[in-house]
Amino acid sequence: MNLLETPIEYLKGVGPKRAKVLKKELNIYQFDQLLTHFPFRYVDRSRFYTIADIQSDTTYIQLKGRIISILKIGKPRSERLVAMLQDETGIIELVWFKGVKWMLGKLKLQEEYVVFGKPTIFNNKFNIPHPEIEPAAEHQADLGEKLQPFYPSTEKLKSRGLDSKGISKIMKTLLLQVQGVIPETISNDLLDKLKLLPREDALVNIHFPKSQELLEKSRARLKFEELFFIQLNLLKLKLLRIEKINGFKFSVVGEYFNRFYEHNLPFQLTNAQKRVIKEIRADVGGGKQMNRLLQGDVGSGKTLVALMTMLIAIDNGFQACLMAPTEILAKQHFHTISEMIKGLGIHMHLLTGSTKTPTRKKLHHELQEGTLQILIGTHALIEDKVIFKNLGFVVIDEQHRFGVAQRARLWKKNTIPPHVLVMTATPIPRTLAMTLYGDLEVSVIDELPPGRKAIKTAHFYDKDRLKVFGFLKKQIKQGRQIYVVYPLINESEKLDLKHLMDGYESISRAFPLPEYAISMVHGQMKTQDKDYEMQRFVKGETQILIATTVIEVGVDVPNATVMVIENAERFGLSQLHQLRGRVGRGADQAFCLLMTKDKLTNDGRQRIKTMIQTTDGFEIAEADLRLRGPGDLQGTQQSGILDLKIADIIKDEKILKTARSLAATILNEDPHLQLEKNLPILEGLKALRKNKPNWSLIS
Repeated sequence: MNLLETPIEYLKGVGPKRAKVLKKELNIYQFDQLLTHFPFRYVDRSRFYTIADIQSDTTYIQLKGRIISILKIGKPRSERLVAMLQDETGIIELVWFKGVKWMLGKLKLQEEYVVFGKPTIFNNKFNIPHPEIEPAAEHQADLGEKLQPFYPSTEKLKSRGLDSKGISKIMKTLLLQVQGVIPETISNDLLDKLKLLPREDALVNIHFPKSQELLEKSRARLKFEELFFIQLNLLKLKLLRIEKINGFKFSVVGEYFNRFYEHNLPFQLTNAQKRVIKEIRADVGGGKQMNRLLQGDVGSGKTLVALMTMLIAIDNGFQACLMAPTEILAKQHFHTISEMIKGLGIHMHLLTGSTKTPTRKKLHHELQEGTLQILIGTHALIEDKVIFKNLGFVVIDEQHRFGVAQRARLWKKNTIPPHVLVMTATPIPRTLAMTLYGDLEVSVIDELPPGRKAIKTAHFYDKDRLKVFGFLKKQIKQGRQIYVVYPLINESEKLDLKHLMDGYESISRAFPLPEYAISMVHGQMKTQDKDYEMQRFVKGETQILIATTVIEVGVDVPNATVMVIENAERFGLSQLHQLRGRVGRGADQAFCLLMTKDKLTNDGRQRIKTMIQTTDGFEIAEADLRLRGPGDLQGTQQSGILDLKIADIIKDEKILKTARSLAATILNEDPHLQLEKNLPILEGLKALRKNKPNWSLIS
């Protein structure tokens, strides 16, 4: 067995109990996984500060001084130990709340110590809680390490002695044990071209850097390696799909498509829509399976593009389906498309969790017979009972809301894989798209349909509420409708939020019956109640719809011109942008009013400022990525693709682009990585794939 694959419990200093907590807390099962548990910070232990140097923003600090007093304070169960450390510039308190008896036996009055810790302020004075402390004489003997690593840890790890210092100790043991057996994963060509450190040197110096320069070189090497293998994997999968996976050839653009284009088209296509349809037609006509991502801002006309490409599938004798993440959105698509295809004689149905059994049975039968041409629904489409006769085209809307396993099941509904179009109204920043969807072709609808006016966005504080209510009354007088969105349904003790029920009461007082009518929709309502309330609003029977974020997608009411978002500071930028996109769907001027409390955090202020400055979804997505980090921005935690150990796709965009470009060049020359110079890369790729499920052939 490869030494690096040795179970972690066999590392000296770990054992079964520590191994159990390492597996549970950090997902570390074997030696190589511990090697990539990187420090998040380094402290220069060669530098000494004085007590007078300490400022309110000082993080970790190293001091040298004499202990001039030791005092045990408090009752046995709540006692603490306070020692006063003095240097030539002043005195500071050192405080221990745990291990009091042990520390008491260790400290000696008037002895000189080296102290390391993080200063805090208590009663307007600095102190250092639980510092590392050792006699100055012993410290002199160990000046080998200048930069001390700090590792991410958890309370459970700390309880097993695996705080940063404990992890550092087992890391030293590991590096000594695996010395000389860490394989190189990058070709000599690349190492020379980019002047990168060898892998073993980089791993040793990322954990225990001999100098700041070596630390920077180690970071650069490991960041490149991480991003390079992600890109190589995605590009190799793309090549594999093009080489191996045949798709249905849609050679005809026939009667359904042409009749729709001539008689049913609801408005003139934008140039962007025409370009995207042309790209999709080229894909589905080429005999290879299409896997394309369609990005387009809210209201840009993605559904129309999806429908027109589904009609091409039907013209070629195939069935098509559209899967949406929520029942509201699935119904919205069904009603929109039903209106669009009137008179074409197409048989289409809706399938959701609330579809009644008799309807389901009939639908299943028609689907297998092939008489049902388009099926629209939620994840109910992926049930085993749903069997198509000849599924040729799949549209997945707001696809990041589905887990990869769910998408895979839909993808496998035919022996030859259907063409796949995945759509998102959440614009994806370039770097994230490159990392998440690097194996897909990408189309972008970057124009809004003609006649749409830009939505005006304004920010109001709680104290401006009466002014806002006055504006809403004017809009209602002009025949317009209003959304009011809250982040929560019920009151939360932890978060100071205006909640929906409280909001409903206060708005009901300000907009009383019979002059005004109000609907309310939230996720905990029964489906039929939700539908009833939504329909009242859609029909114009109510002027105000109070809701949680269930209306983020899938509600299209052209007469609704105002979106009020309560506690807007609590929402992410992408979500604010999605909510704003619910208005401005008609020809009238639309407004988005962002309500916040009076005091905002820097992040909250930045989000509000971004929303007011731009309605461009891509600009907003870039800002959101900078503010929030990649995290789960696109459901990436589901796919595991963005489980980055050291690279940062925002800060390391330049490295990412270099990595992708070089990966493409290598695969162009040697698609199967069989050349001798590329064998280390092939081994590195195999190691990357070893522990990951193969979701390679789905979006």
